[in-house]
Amino acid sequence: MNCSPVVAEASRSRFTNEQIISILKEVEAGIAAKDACRKHGISEPTIYRWKAQFGRMEASDARRLRDLEAETRRREQLVAHLSPAHPPLKAQVIKPARAAADRAAGRRPPRRQAAPQ
Repeated sequence: MNCSPVVAEASRSRFTNEQIISILKEVEAGIAAKDACRKHGISEPTIYRWKAQFGRMEASDARRLRDLEAETRRREQLVAHLSPAHPPLKAQVIKPARAAADRAAGRRPPRRQAAPQ
């Protein structure tokens, strides 16, 4: 049995950050949010969630953000793989990734048990 921790990949969006930003630009240019949603096959709450997330970002900002996130991910994995002798450090890198994967899959985190007194 393989006991190595499994880190699931994040779910992929149908739209790239650049596409999301261009859709938001359409809405800012005066197209009704309802019409933009119908055109791109998304819901209105999605438009407003994207607005909160990407706000006034340009496509170049989104590319830069994606590159920085990828670099951070690579560095975290490097640290986790290079220091197996230090389990707490590895756990700090693996746990958030596992928790994010669980949230994406709709699973709840395990309940903590009360400490015996």
